[in-house]
Amino acid sequence: MRDPRELYDIRSDLDDLGRPVLIEAMTGVVDAGGAVGLAGEHLTTALSHERIVTFDVDQLMDYRSRRPPMVFYEDHWESYEDPVLSIELLRDEAGTPFLLLAGPEPDLHWKRFTSAVRTIMKDLGVRMSVGLNAIPMAVPHTRPCGVTAHATRKEMLVNNEPWIRRVSVPGSAGHLLEFELGRAGDDAMGFAAHVPHYLAQATYPAATEALLSSVSKATGLLLPLDGLRSAALEVRGEIDSQIENGGEAADVVKAIEEQYDAFQRGRGGTHLPVVEGPDEPLPTGDELGAELERFLAEQTEPGGPQPS
Repeated sequence: MRDPRELYDIRSDLDDLGRPVLIEAMTGVVDAGGAVGLAGEHLTTALSHERIVTFDVDQLMDYRSRRPPMVFYEDHWESYEDPVLSIELLRDEAGTPFLLLAGPEPDLHWKRFTSAVRTIMKDLGVRMSVGLNAIPMAVPHTRPCGVTAHATRKEMLVNNEPWIRRVSVPGSAGHLLEFELGRAGDDAMGFAAHVPHYLAQATYPAATEALLSSVSKATGLLLPLDGLRSAALEVRGEIDSQIENGGEAADVVKAIEEQYDAFQRGRGGTHLPVVEGPDEPLPTGDELGAELERFLAEQTEPGGPQPS
């Protein structure tokens, strides 16, 4: 394998950062509600930051699968949005330095890329990495946003009750990084927010708030949340206003709530919960989500803003 250091440029004038945390928030894998992308955007907007590592996207990205946008104006090409995959140095609200790996997930050279990130982590004295994900699930927006936690050591997980046992899923560069760090005996963990699947294509700041709150609790970083809380309340109000008049949408949400609450009640038992209905079993989560997603889409004026 070629030298992974050929994949990036790193500043040579960095001061000692102590033992910082690296937050991995790359986009490209499943990002329900845009929660991961919003996390990176929120942190770099709310906190001062400086770029210390830039990756060579020409070696890592398949431009034909994710074509960068270009703007044509009248008779010429006006602009080109160059993809950027980088590590930013930020300081939390207490002045503690931490790192943010953000940008498009690499399409190519995953093994070289994860080796490069591990080399950077070693050179900068990073004590642990924390990956962010957001997955669509059959959960209602009227309940607190849940989070699944995972780590390279069980001792890193506090008050964590698994939602699932074993499942095969498509891999990602971020998950591979956590896996490789674990095999090397290094600390790494991740959080996946549970986003209502009927809102997976919308912007769902409640999930971003849940992710960053989980990172703060796990690492001790004081990350800003106020802007996310107000945005989450606003989105919640917009969704509720669309279904408050009752009808089929309200029935769908109620059914998802009943499934969710029954599951929560049964988590302490040894069997999966059973939802009892008066006559017929409730529809599946996918069926309920599809019905509500259709209703919300119908409430949007053509050409107007999408529900979020």
